[in-house]
Amino acid sequence: MTTFVPREPYSEAELARLYPKGLELQLVQILLRHGERSPVSARFRNAGLAAYWPYCNAAKRMTSAAMTKKDWASWDKLDWRRRLETFGKDDGPIVAAGPNGEIDGVCQLGELTDKGRETTLALGQRLRHLYVDQLGFMPKIIRDADMIYLRSTPMARALESLQESFVGMYPLDTRTGSFPPPTIITRAPADETLFPNETNCRRFSQLSRAFAQRTADRWNKTTEMDYLNKLISKWMPEDSKRVAVDSHPRLSGIMDTINSTLAHGPETRLPSAFYDSKGRDIIDKIGVEEWFSGFRESNEYRTVGIGGLVGDVVSRMIGSVEGNGNDGLLEVGGDVDELGKGRGGEKNIKFGMSGCHDTTLAAVLTSLGAFDGEKWPPYTSHIALELFRKTPSTNAKIPPGKTSNSGDSRPKPLDRGKQSFWSSLFGAPSPPRGIARQKASDLSAAERKKLDGYYVRLRYNDRVMAIPGCQSAGNHLDGDESFCTLEAFKRIADRFTPRNWKQACAANLDQPAFPPAIEEAGR
Repeated sequence: MTTFVPREPYSEAELARLYPKGLELQLVQILLRHGERSPVSARFRNAGLAAYWPYCNAAKRMTSAAMTKKDWASWDKLDWRRRLETFGKDDGPIVAAGPNGEIDGVCQLGELTDKGRETTLALGQRLRHLYVDQLGFMPKIIRDADMIYLRSTPMARALESLQESFVGMYPLDTRTGSFPPPTIITRAPADETLFPNETNCRRFSQLSRAFAQRTADRWNKTTEMDYLNKLISKWMPEDSKRVAVDSHPRLSGIMDTINSTLAHGPETRLPSAFYDSKGRDIIDKIGVEEWFSGFRESNEYRTVGIGGLVGDVVSRMIGSVEGNGNDGLLEVGGDVDELGKGRGGEKNIKFGMSGCHDTTLAAVLTSLGAFDGEKWPPYTSHIALELFRKTPSTNAKIPPGKTSNSGDSRPKPLDRGKQSFWSSLFGAPSPPRGIARQKASDLSAAERKKLDGYYVRLRYNDRVMAIPGCQSAGNHLDGDESFCTLEAFKRIADRFTPRNWKQACAANLDQPAFPPAIEEAGR
């Protein structure tokens, strides 16, 4: 619910079972929740909780790019420190201070803390241990990052968590001296699908409000809510004295502050009543229902909420199979103002990491039918979506726990080179043609055959997760339901991948929020 405690690394026996002979790991995509952070709102100051937290030492060593010549030919960096300013008692400006008078290293609301940097760095180190040291899937030393797809939401804590995880996986001494800046993909907030985008998707905003209200109607007058009020109502604001799903602060906001304080030091703790184990279980259960039940019950909710991201994940898998640059190579590779193959000659993406949020992970898992009974995703949780290829019998001699990365017989990607004059005028070039964005039901027999012999496996915080639709006969690897056929996985994802996300966000605004019957997820 708060800080994630990782398990020990896989043993040799576990590796042999998880990465069996005859399957070659081809593409790994990691979705990671950002690390520990300060609360997104300064709540419960009347309970003694400081508004400003002293856990952000990155503020003492900020760095910005600075242009030094008018023709942009010369750039330098400016090192600086940040101090926060706020209102004083007479409304004049004062420097914000932590609980013990700290003025440097003070966090903004919702900022990644030192603890968050520590845990996301450690995540990258664990990924290196698995995919570099144990499996030999990724190289020990890299001369550029153009085989790695890096993406983040616009929120600084997600970007910084991604950067920490990348540094953990490839620290400075594993990058060559000529290592160029890695490419990190971001989007404008209005185009963002790496989390459920309530702000910029009107239909999703409608649906999420309706499901939240249903949760409030179901829970506000229950013995469970009475129990919470006995614990903490005395610290609620005078204008919203009763704790409720839709109180002010909302129950989910109370949970945010509880989780943030638990992840950090004693200087920023609430009274002990907030940490009552029964109370926390009630808050977690209601929070998961409020925020994620729509993904379990409504296909439209899945489509406008997280379908764009899941469609992109599947597209990169199909692009990896086709070898046409749709695996993310087109976006990541190329020198300045060029697209195409990697700067070190890379012709495909092998690894992806996306810095995102708790709502991202739970939405993806719930939409795939793989979140039943789970608690709210802790800080630095991650999902691994792994694409495997069945190896020919001649290449099947793979040591236990090792994956082959030689003899790649995939089609070679297109060398897109520089953008055309037309695309330079009107934006990025169109992606290469392929079957990535086509529905599985629309594929010809020859196109479906391209997917034969490929399998997808889903792991959440190092646990293998079951997808209901993959358990049917013919939809998984013989003898192991956790390896879903790529075709079956694509069919499941296709059901809630929007053809045009922005159009879907503007559609059905006069329609009911709830489907006539529950539309099961993951099938």
